Amino acid sequence: MVSSQISAEIKARRISAEAPGAATAFLILDTESIPDGQLISRVKYPDDTLTPEAAIERAQIEAREASRDGSDFLPVTYQVPVAACVVRVAADFTIQAVTCLDAPMYRSEEIVRKFWIGVARYKAKLVTFNGRGFDLPLLELAAYRYGCAARDHFYNSRNRYNGNHIDLFDWLSNYGACRLTGGLNLLAKLIGKPGKMELAGDRVYALHREGRAREINDYCMFDTLDTYFVFLRTRVLTGELTLDHEKLLVARARAWLESKAGEMAAVKQYLDNWVD
Repeated sequence: MVSSQISAEIKARRISAEAPGAATAFLILDTESIPDGQLISRVKYPDDTLTPEAAIERAQIEAREASRDGSDFLPVTYQVPVAACVVRVAADFTIQAVTCLDAPMYRSEEIVRKFWIGVARYKAKLVTFNGRGFDLPLLELAAYRYGCAARDHFYNSRNRYNGNHIDLFDWLSNYGACRLTGGLNLLAKLIGKPGKMELAGDRVYALHREGRAREINDYCMFDTLDTYFVFLRTRVLTGELTLDHEKLLVARARAWLESKAGEMAAVKQYLDNWVD
């Protein structure tokens, strides 16, 4: 019964998610960033004459030495965004659009400016995975850097439990009470979605130095799509969706992505790694 309902729904509304006038209720967000070598040099090593690259390398060495697991990832305060992908979602949980901001230029200031313009325009609830710990501080500090207004966001986002932001990592870890080992990759693969494929976040800086901005943004888009599907499953947990309704939404989303594969080549890679 469910499968026939899904088929009928897709035939009747093959790609209907972008219907004019549909209200946007959620903005699913993911970002990628690189260290700001000039800032690191000025703040951490003001008495040394270091190039931005040398300052980053030195800071990463110090981070590895101080880390329990050997991570050289630098704090968000030293980062600038080089990718921000947003999945716009309607009140009925259907995908309306998938956007990598400022494509194909991917300029940091424009990414930040367009993100905050979109937040003000849609007035939708933000949905992230660890956005409270990284993505939103990254974009908020970038708004500070570039002088972007985000009035409504700052007014509505400072309540951890009932604000205008759903951090799925925060929510699924009982607000930090348990260690959510495996993270988004594990949660996506648990429900048959691609999760991590060829790239991981620790390669973003190297890719940026090689001028491979599109690949960074494709990777960001994959994480954003995974976040969308994890979000749908959490709405089953909260009772906002039934499992049958979630299956219908997932089938509709896959059909929508298939229709976009021609204009968004990376989408095909995502679909090829889908294990339903």
